[in-house]
Amino acid sequence: MERRERAAVAVERLAGVTRERFLRDIYPRRKPVVLTGLELGSCTTKWTTDYLSQAEGSKEVKIHVSAVPQMDFLSKNFVYRTLPFDVFVRRAAEFKHKEYFLTEDEKYYLRSVGEDVRRDIADIRKQFPILAEDVCIPEYFEKEQFFSSVFRISSAGLQLWTHYDVMDNFLIQVTGKKRVVLYSPRDAPYLYLSGTKSEVLDVDNPDLEKYPLFVKAKRYQCVLEAGDVLFIPDTVLPTALWFHNVLSEEFGVALNVFWKHLPAESYDKTDTYGNKDPMAASRAIQILDRALKTLEELPEEYRDFYARRMVLRIQEKAYRNDYG
Repeated sequence: MERRERAAVAVERLAGVTRERFLRDIYPRRKPVVLTGLELGSCTTKWTTDYLSQAEGSKEVKIHVSAVPQMDFLSKNFVYRTLPFDVFVRRAAEFKHKEYFLTEDEKYYLRSVGEDVRRDIADIRKQFPILAEDVCIPEYFEKEQFFSSVFRISSAGLQLWTHYDVMDNFLIQVTGKKRVVLYSPRDAPYLYLSGTKSEVLDVDNPDLEKYPLFVKAKRYQCVLEAGDVLFIPDTVLPTALWFHNVLSEEFGVALNVFWKHLPAESYDKTDTYGNKDPMAASRAIQILDRALKTLEELPEEYRDFYARRMVLRIQEKAYRNDYG
């Protein structure tokens, strides 16, 4: 089986970026950037494991638990469990566990959700109100654009699956260190997508016999230290919908803030996670699926010919000329 190291382009790092500069110079470019030196509040110094445990106490949280470091949403190689928050924090910070669900070196991941996951969005002010008082979220978007603030805690060594979101977001690394690998949306043909997720789990040592086109995907990379903020553009403006794969190099706490910048009617009102495709895109994909099903009525050579005509028509009508 062929294995190959992936060369990476460093994501740009910018210090002390004001709201005005972000909106004028950075946001329109629609490319990831790491912002440093922003005022994030007392969370970057206060959020030790002891403080976290004491602040939010024994409230129960639903977590992901995996026996392996690479967590895969497609194969569901993890289980959901419930723990008191203070117990979870202590376990997530450990390397070996005296008490565990699967193995003594299992990995833990918390992705906060609303009270009713089918109706409520994640909002740190509601789910973790005491901790929310310690955070100063950069106000680089209008208040009415706010969608969610997702509180995340990860064990050291945990790696999450590659995926894209449909809303712009800031990944605020409060404590610990994360490596983030990103791929441009123009490289989607090489990422072996299943919905919003890539089937290529190991981006460092991909199985090129199974995923031969993955070698064509251009890799961007950054390391987030405590206090860094990664801007990930994620909608239908130039070079948006960036794919990202996150590896926690240390036990860490992060806050992921999502906001809307498409018209409100563009989004699925049942989407509490912020990862469903825009309504128009979902309808278009459904129409395409029906068209492909209709082509099955034709003999193979006809099916091939008309499928290629469909591809050419999509390219003619929908592709951007400067998209590459």
